[in-house]
Amino acid sequence: MLDIKLIRDSPDLVRTTLQRRNLDPAKAGLDELIALDAAWRADQQRVNELRAERNAASSEIKKLSGDDRQAAIARVKALKDELASIEAGLAERSEQRDRLLRAMPNLLADDVPGGHSDEDNAEISRWGEPRQLGFEPRDHVELGQLTDTIDFERGAKVAGAAFYYFKREAVLLEQALLAYAARELMPRGYIPIATPDLAKDEILDGIGFAPRGPETQVYSVENSDLSLVGTAEITVGGYHGGEILEAESLPLRYLGYSHCFRTEAGAHGKESRGLYRVHQFTKAEMFVLCTPESSIEHHEEIREIEESLLKGLALPYRVVNVCSGDLGAPAFKKYDIEAWMPGRGRYGEVTSCSNCTDYQARRLNIRYRPEAKASPRIVHMLNGTAIAVSRTLLAIYENYQREDASIEIPEVLRPLMGGIAQIPSRG
Repeated sequence: MLDIKLIRDSPDLVRTTLQRRNLDPAKAGLDELIALDAAWRADQQRVNELRAERNAASSEIKKLSGDDRQAAIARVKALKDELASIEAGLAERSEQRDRLLRAMPNLLADDVPGGHSDEDNAEISRWGEPRQLGFEPRDHVELGQLTDTIDFERGAKVAGAAFYYFKREAVLLEQALLAYAARELMPRGYIPIATPDLAKDEILDGIGFAPRGPETQVYSVENSDLSLVGTAEITVGGYHGGEILEAESLPLRYLGYSHCFRTEAGAHGKESRGLYRVHQFTKAEMFVLCTPESSIEHHEEIREIEESLLKGLALPYRVVNVCSGDLGAPAFKKYDIEAWMPGRGRYGEVTSCSNCTDYQARRLNIRYRPEAKASPRIVHMLNGTAIAVSRTLLAIYENYQREDASIEIPEVLRPLMGGIAQIPSRG
């Protein structure tokens, strides 16, 4: 959520942000928000004046007698009635204003490229060369069948389309990938934390996910205020909700483990085949709370960690600066890292990292005290994928496949799989 003072003082900056995000400021409600806020402030000023006048008149009553006293009592009653009427309108305007304010997206970094979709994302670097396999590559769906390690057919029978079973070495590979993330990140100060798979809707809303309604990508639990989380960003983000942190504790770095549930409404076609877009997967998510002055530095650090994890797995990748039209509302700036996927014949997103500045923290009321007795300030919050198992496993299967459909295990993961060096073909 943006600071209302920012909108009051710099409405043109917010208007430009909406336009950069391909949004019509009028349809986004900016002008209505500014008008409501002005009316709210005028009402608030009038309320303060009436309260002062009422209090002064009330204190005079005991000094009066006769008709003067009765007139003063009548005056106080009239002031109370006027005050009650204005306060009722004030509460309504405040609710309308806050609804529009929460709908405003975050500001954008100056170097966020313009665009409308992921096709407009700006490539900034590449690492590694796509492997020359020397044979026609299979995709991970076929490889999963031939190795008897991924079962989409029975996943669909039991839970529906876009669900699956991991079997045999795939189960060990999932566990190895999660352990790999912890092994690499704990020395960097990240605290592993296993989170609930459910969160209150107010937490989802605070992070910026729509928990209910036609636009949601979230599974909600009927007759409750709970929803399944789409990422540990939600549960780790809510961990310090409503708290005031001490400056000495920052930055706080967490490595959140959770299952992730997404409806993926509207997703279909070859690009979403197999594990690329599923309803449930396991993920290790980096999350950082820091001072406003350091968030840009931490964003680059998270990106560097994501790259180092993929380098350790020897997966070729490219980094893109996500364009304005492809950014979610909370993100100030976001990088996607896309691994080469031979079965798709192109790069596909496997990790992302976002600097959400104070947008989420303001909604969740997470602050820090710069020094003793100082006024609290809003923290900045950042998130980034360490390992999303489904897509990382997809990339490993397709990049490490052999002609006979067996799959080599990346060397860095073998000690974490009891020395297993390959997944044999069973086709």
